[in-house]
This record gives sequence, C-alpha cells and structure tokens, in this order.
Amino acid sequence: MNVNPISKATAEHYTWGNACDGWHLVKNPQLSVIQERMPAGAAEVRHFHHHAQQFFYVLAGEAAMEVDGRTMILSAGEGIWIPAGTPHQMRNDSGDEVHFLVISHPPSHGDRQDA
Repeated sequence: MNVNPISKATAEHYTWGNACDGWHLVKNPQLSVIQERMPAGAAEVRHFHHHAQQFFYVLAGEAAMEVDGRTMILSAGEGIWIPAGTPHQMRNDSGDEVHFLVISHPPSHGDRQDA
C-alpha cells in the first residue's frame, strides 16, 4: 500500500490528443484519479464508456462539456458526473489552459467507445 503524498511531480505522466497531458494520481483496478491539462483550443473525441462512471472537476480555467447533446460550461470549482453509457466530450474553447481531475470507477481505460 502506498500512503505517501502523490503529486504531478511523482505521478505517472502521459500525453493524449493534441498536446494534452495527464498524470495518474491513483491507478488501480477499482479507481482511477487523473489530473489533466488541456491547452487552449484542444478537444477530446466524443465518446462513452460501457462500464465506467466518471466525475470531471475543473481546477483552473473553463471547459465546455458536451453531455448527450447538451453543452455546459464548467468553471474552476465546478464538476459534472457522467454516468456509464453517456456520450460526452470535453473541449477547451477558451484562450487559456484548463486543468481538471477525471475520477473514474471502475477505471475507464480500455472501456471507451467513440460516439
């Protein structure tokens, strides 16, 4: 069991999409917690997860989240729960970076299908 502090400096890093970054803060078979950075103008591909439910929480900046055909703007300090099977897409339509957390149960890797 790892009971040490976890940060971007110590977490496993990966890149995705168009110059986006992710850090696995928690990565185990029951839970995934990822901190991500999305530059201005970047977007995720619209998709859904068969089994994973997710919670997106904006730490800094402003994100556009399209959920099942409806777009909402999330500002720092706001989040949204995405039930399994729900098509969604996060975009950064602003001129600044967006930093956010993605919490998935069970982990969403390998459980994704483009919508």
